[in-house]
Amino acid sequence: MALTDDAIAKIRSMIQSGELPPGARLPPEPQLAAQMGLSRSGVREAVKVLESARVLDVRRGDGTYVTSLAPRLLLEGLGVAVELLRDDTLLEVMEVRRMLEPVATGLAALRMTDTELDELARILEDMLAAADDAEKLIQFDTAFHHTVIATTGNETLTSLLDGLSSRTLRARVWRGLIEGNSAHKTIDEHHAIYLALRSRDQLLAQASALIHVNTSEAWLRTVLAAKAADA
Repeated sequence: MALTDDAIAKIRSMIQSGELPPGARLPPEPQLAAQMGLSRSGVREAVKVLESARVLDVRRGDGTYVTSLAPRLLLEGLGVAVELLRDDTLLEVMEVRRMLEPVATGLAALRMTDTELDELARILEDMLAAADDAEKLIQFDTAFHHTVIATTGNETLTSLLDGLSSRTLRARVWRGLIEGNSAHKTIDEHHAIYLALRSRDQLLAQASALIHVNTSEAWLRTVLAAKAADA
């Protein structure tokens, strides 16, 4: 593992220094190992790790390349990690969302185009039509928030919030809302966010998003408390 860690550190250093910029092809494994003064097995394992992290792209029969290093690639694993979190740490995820999502929504109010607002309106109509269907609500809820955050033009922020808003987390919240006959109330909160965005009111959009995240967090607490009581 120490040799692999050394190889990872050296490859990362070559990327950070610009010696291996995005899209660059790595030297063949024997040459790279000799260049770094490490064993071929250590380099091979390092490449596997960095491939899993979306830093490298191994193309069979062609070679190994540095990826675009775009945030959407490098942060792709965040969603997988969130899916594996235990119940007691899911509330920490909601806390982070509460810090980021309202501010991002306020920013979106200043940057959304009319076309993007029209798309958001269509998603909202789909949510209303699926008020009692948890699976469809999860799908439309994901699309709604992704559409809003993506319009900020900040790919890092969008990737972070996409990763933090995992399907498992959304499923628990929406199923709790439906069981508690509160799905329509939460859909109304989405509508309030939409109206604030449509009016280009940054502070109102931020406040509406904060209310919505707080509602989701409260229902998640309820769901987790009920699960703990049953256990």
